[in-house]
Amino acid sequence: MRGKLQLIFITSLAVLLRCCVTYHSHSGEGKPPMYGDYEAQRHWQEITLNLPVDKWYINTTDNDLQYWGLDYPPLTAYHSLLLGHVANRIDPAFVKLRESRGFESATHKHFMRLTVLVADILIYLPAIVYFIVNSHSRGSCQFDETNVFRFTRRNLAVLTALIYPGLILIDHGHFQYNCVSLGLFVAAVAVIVQDSFVVSSVLFVLALNYKQMELYHALPFFFYILGRHTPGKTRSWSHCVRRLTRVSLAVLLTFYVIWMPFLKSRDLFFSTVLRLFPFSRGVFEDKVANVWCAINVVCKLRQIFTNAQLAKICLTATTCAVLPSCVSLYLSPTRNAFLLSLINSALAFFLFSFQVHEKSVLLVAVPVLLYFHNDPLPCFWFLIISHFSMLPLFIKDELYLAYLGTMVFYFCSVSWVWPELLCNSRAKSVLNKDKSKSRSKARQSKKSKLLPDLLNLSKRRWLLVAFYGSISGASLLSIVSQLAKPPESYPDLFPLLISIYSCGHFLIFLVYFNYVQLFVLKRETVAGKLKSH
Repeated sequence: MRGKLQLIFITSLAVLLRCCVTYHSHSGEGKPPMYGDYEAQRHWQEITLNLPVDKWYINTTDNDLQYWGLDYPPLTAYHSLLLGHVANRIDPAFVKLRESRGFESATHKHFMRLTVLVADILIYLPAIVYFIVNSHSRGSCQFDETNVFRFTRRNLAVLTALIYPGLILIDHGHFQYNCVSLGLFVAAVAVIVQDSFVVSSVLFVLALNYKQMELYHALPFFFYILGRHTPGKTRSWSHCVRRLTRVSLAVLLTFYVIWMPFLKSRDLFFSTVLRLFPFSRGVFEDKVANVWCAINVVCKLRQIFTNAQLAKICLTATTCAVLPSCVSLYLSPTRNAFLLSLINSALAFFLFSFQVHEKSVLLVAVPVLLYFHNDPLPCFWFLIISHFSMLPLFIKDELYLAYLGTMVFYFCSVSWVWPELLCNSRAKSVLNKDKSKSRSKARQSKKSKLLPDLLNLSKRRWLLVAFYGSISGASLLSIVSQLAKPPESYPDLFPLLISIYSCGHFLIFLVYFNYVQLFVLKRETVAGKLKSH
């Protein structure tokens, strides 16, 4: 009973935090003629409500694709249509064709903010709670152990995930519906680790058909399912083929149902697909914390290569970066390997793929949140830097105070509820225990165990020094970016410094999480098997 009350309190706090952010400005507020993502979402409601399905992705007089043309998969369009009907009931002026462009009013803002909040409460929050509460690693992670105010560590993990500021500010501040696709993704992860492969596949296809960026997670799902259905000692060929056939049929049927209105003609289908992958935009647009933006500082990529050449380079680099993790997952399809592969795949796509947005780092942050309790400090470090990497976007949207407040709140809250996160208390306790045993006759037998603990203590000290140095640099750039004026000859100096600084961190995290999956996890698996024998 206490655990349920704790969960209610935590989810209520998460909802309250989201409500507080909604009172800030949104993307493009009061900035004609294009406004921002807020207007894009409103415009899609207008288009889907007033035009037939076969005109949603086609450039016409009533649907100017240069003005926030719909460029997300059909499930986003269906969601916009549903919201368009609700908006039309409240006030037809919200979605009146051609006449509602740039519509802004207090009532409309409340309506739009509420639609995101409802989607978050119905999809993302329950998915996170379900995954963590039903985690298979309860015993190994000591999830039932109590901590601050007798909260269980499981509930503290839920709190850490639900108050992550990056997603909150993008959805409820900047204005998007990432909570829908990411919530469906988390639900897919939650059920696939329970061996519900068909249900998980359907959920992931829904996520992919809401936002095509879910392709960042597609390879780990594919290789995990394939690895779990490879014939072996306990699995026959016929059994594996039957289960893979069911998964394949579920995927194809779900795709067919979603895309059915766009299969009327070949031209309609291909024009819709081309809208989802706009290669003409270039390798990147704004300053984003990935490799190509960093390289572009010293080597102007778009002046040297064509878009087609850059796309091939990105494809090759992304494949090379993601392949080791996926091959390892196929050979050893365990739960933790799957979570790590989701992180490594998404991070590789973010760093090396074509046409990456700064908001895409959320596709890495959410798997990190799911893995947090297994490796708290590196995960916490990544989450802080991921939020920091989007600072230029928050400043552009006049969300700096919201960014600063949520960053400080998250840092203090997580540090407080996980007291062992940023100190050497565990290692120090080992040394204190050894001192108390120094008078005992068994002192000599404990020396062999003390040396590894001393080495771990030294490594952790250096890790904490690096962590605080990194966070200090991010804090300095956060303050300078808002208070200092860049030189006239370098107006984008601070956004560029933030993107390069964050990119350096993300490359290190890519190496680290790959190392954990390929080597540390493998050693632990082998050690566990030897112990069981």
